Amino acid sequence: MTTVAPRSAVIFDLDGVLVDSHEVMGRAFTAAYAEVVGDGPAPFAEYQRYQGLYFPEIMRVMGLPPEMEEPFVRESYRLADQVPVIDGIVDLLETLRARGLGLAVATGKAGVRARSLLETLRIVEFFDHVIGSDEVERPKPAPDIVLRALRLLDARAEETIMVGDAPADVHSARSAGVTSAGATWATVDEDGLLDAGPDLVLKSPADLLAWCPPAPVGGLG
Repeated sequence: MTTVAPRSAVIFDLDGVLVDSHEVMGRAFTAAYAEVVGDGPAPFAEYQRYQGLYFPEIMRVMGLPPEMEEPFVRESYRLADQVPVIDGIVDLLETLRARGLGLAVATGKAGVRARSLLETLRIVEFFDHVIGSDEVERPKPAPDIVLRALRLLDARAEETIMVGDAPADVHSARSAGVTSAGATWATVDEDGLLDAGPDLVLKSPADLLAWCPPAPVGGLG
């Protein structure tokens, strides 16, 4: 019988893991592109390939004007209440909380945007900490945001899982010494995610529970 290692914390990416924001994100990106760049199709499919990275970094990589950030953020706020929470996420978070795990969000979004979205969707109360890419020196795929979450949660890397839907999440977790879990339920690039080599592959939110068992009587020891 395989023994599952005890866990004290879970760190979640946001988009594509807790919420399925891709449709709303596409509308915000298209509006920002039209406003700043002008006519022509917005290259949203290319933008999606860089999910997990900080928006200004994606603009740099794509060669697009950094001025797109302001209208993109504005539209994202306007449309926030239309972003659906992934089916099964609330049940998962309730169970992890009941099992005594610390929970954090480490996202490519700016921190204030991430907290605002989670508040709008009424799931922010599940998390001890919500950290944005603008709140660390180096965003994903660097380990900084995961290491900050570990410090805030007072959690050991070997007892923590990072759940993400993009290669950047896997690389960030691995560099921080944390178990990486690839969430496939809403990713836009499953092949890229799997090619990054996550330690675990999760097909649904409930799959995570097998890797975060209840603590034995007497605690983790």
